[in-house]
Amino acid sequence: MPILRPTKITGRAEAIAINGDLKTDLSTERVESVPVTYAGFEGDDHGGLTRESCVRVRAQYKQGTEIRNVRQVSIVSTEDLAKIAETMEVSHLEPEWLGANLCLSGIPDFTMVPPSSRLIFAGGASLVVDMENEPCKYPGMMIEVHFPGFGDRFAKSAINLRGVTAWVEREGTINTGDDVTLHVPPQRIYDFCREG
Repeated sequence: MPILRPTKITGRAEAIAINGDLKTDLSTERVESVPVTYAGFEGDDHGGLTRESCVRVRAQYKQGTEIRNVRQVSIVSTEDLAKIAETMEVSHLEPEWLGANLCLSGIPDFTMVPPSSRLIFAGGASLVVDMENEPCKYPGMMIEVHFPGFGDRFAKSAINLRGVTAWVEREGTINTGDDVTLHVPPQRIYDFCREG
């Protein structure tokens, strides 16, 4: 019996974006479509089969250790962006300011989608959700450019709304406007706090 189950939830790719030079800043630039390979989104600096570990996994590895790249793609939703903007008291947020590669709509509580869920796109590409993308100060720096005096509100306003990171399970192409279906694994609570 398959452990991953298709849901009736269908979303839509509202925006696709690439960052070809992370040394400049984290912002991305929109494209209409993107070839997706096992290394990630073609032309994006977060791509690659492996990467150097960073602060996100500092409890597991010394910074700079080569590890599997499960942070190939950053994904946000229009609904979560709207909630963040409302809390920040700004008119709107663009996914590019957060360094997002994809902005989806139609998937409720998107940031809460469970790890190992699959996002399967009409063009064949399939992305595996790694984990929630915790808010940090860097998107706030980009937001500050557009809304002076408001950027430092981002990190607290985006808790549980910042989206997810993902990696490529199946190659294909993603186009703006493509449908995406959500497939999820069983949900259980693992009590890691118990003694023993």
